Amino acid sequence: MNRVRVAVLCSGGGTNLQAILDRAQAGGIPHGEIALVLTDNAGAYAIERAKAAGVEYLVVDKKQVPDRGEREALILAALKERGIGLVVLAGFMTILSDDFVKQYEMRIINVHPSLIPSFCGAGFYGLKVHEAALARGVKVTGATVHYVNEVCDGGPIIAQKAVLVEEGDTPKSLQLRVMREAEWVIFPAAVETVCKKLTGEEV
Repeated sequence: MNRVRVAVLCSGGGTNLQAILDRAQAGGIPHGEIALVLTDNAGAYAIERAKAAGVEYLVVDKKQVPDRGEREALILAALKERGIGLVVLAGFMTILSDDFVKQYEMRIINVHPSLIPSFCGAGFYGLKVHEAALARGVKVTGATVHYVNEVCDGGPIIAQKAVLVEEGDTPKSLQLRVMREAEWVIFPAAVETVCKKLTGEEV
């Protein structure tokens, strides 16, 4: 079976990375191999998760390499060197340039903690998304996995899962429920869906 080499890019704790690693370990991503964890933050806990899973990790630290163009060049070189076929953004806090995205067209995916097109685009990340959802009074929110293109949160949607907003929710309690009930479910599944497509097999 053809397997796509996957790189997961993280900036922080890596909870979505962990969900992907767990699914892969359980045999749930047969068409993909998690080959690299790359972070732009030398203090990211994602590094510990990669070590525990026996996956190669690489740090291209923002503080060490403050120029975004230079960082992207280093990241791209690392991806090409390792024959990476799919790039997964799991809490990667740098918006990639159009040039970068074009090099991996329809081969970069991201998870966003809302039902796109609600509460997405520039400025909507992390707790801000859940704060906005609660401020608006929505009864249902969720998560979306989508392809990354030159428009922030604008690429084609791969998967969505709805999550109910509960009475008394805070941005933090809502964030946790969306992660548990939606992100950690659909993101690893989407990695397999896209890997299978990239191998040329029917989905």
